[in-house]
Amino acid sequence: MQIEITGHHVDITDALRDHIQTKFSKLKRHFEKVINVHVVLTVEKKVQKAEATLHMSGNDVHADAESEDMYASVDLMVDKLDRQIMKHKEKMTDHR
Repeated sequence: MQIEITGHHVDITDALRDHIQTKFSKLKRHFEKVINVHVVLTVEKKVQKAEATLHMSGNDVHADAESEDMYASVDLMVDKLDRQIMKHKEKMTDHR
C-alpha cells in the first residue's frame, strides 16, 4: 500500500508521517486489497482538517474529519475509513 501525504499550509513532520502510517497499517490488517491512499492535511484558521481517498480493488473510498488537533483529525478520519472498508468487505462477501 502506497501512502501519499500532502499538506496545505502545514509542514508534514516525521512524527505526523509516522502517526499516519501506523494508523493506516490498521486498515491494511482488515482489508489487503488497498492499492494506494492519498492523504491531504489542511489548516484553516483554528480548524485542522484531514482528508483521504483510498483506492482499492473495485471501489474508491473518501473520508474527511475536522478537529482542533491534527492527530485527532487523522484518528477520526481513519475510523471513518475503517467503517467504510468493513462495509465494502461485507458487500463483497455477501452472496446470498
